Amino acid sequence: METTLPGKYVSESAINDQTAIVFPNDLNAYGTLFGGRVLEMADQVAAVVAHRHSGRDCVTLAIDSVRFLAPARRGDILVFQAAVNRVWRTSMEVGLRALVEDYKTLERKHIFSAYFTFVAMDEQFRPVAVCAVVPVTDEEKRRYEEAEGRRERRLGK
Repeated sequence: METTLPGKYVSESAINDQTAIVFPNDLNAYGTLFGGRVLEMADQVAAVVAHRHSGRDCVTLAIDSVRFLAPARRGDILVFQAAVNRVWRTSMEVGLRALVEDYKTLERKHIFSAYFTFVAMDEQFRPVAVCAVVPVTDEEKRRYEEAEGRRERRLGK
């Protein structure tokens, strides 16, 4: 069920260039970034998008389609990009990708992707309605349509 509150454009809450540096304490025994560490950082970035969109505190309900595509190493610059793909009544899907940026050439490589489902909460920790998201670009419209299929799979429909 879609929300009936006034909508917000995807761009109003999106994050396009959140950066972080991979430090030695972020590394596993192979000298690459811990998968759990990038997942933690991604959850935090996605939560900011959910908070911005809903204007509420939000909690992570689910994380799916997690894909680790390439490693990151000590000193690499991580670049996170995240946006609301779709909103239902009290929940929303935030798509996120992480890139590694070579600080010398500024070349970027896609290393991680995931979809986060958040629920907006009121002060009594109860789910609350979220305003719709308004996709504008062809890419935003594609992600909006594909989000419904992922939701159905999450719910076992």
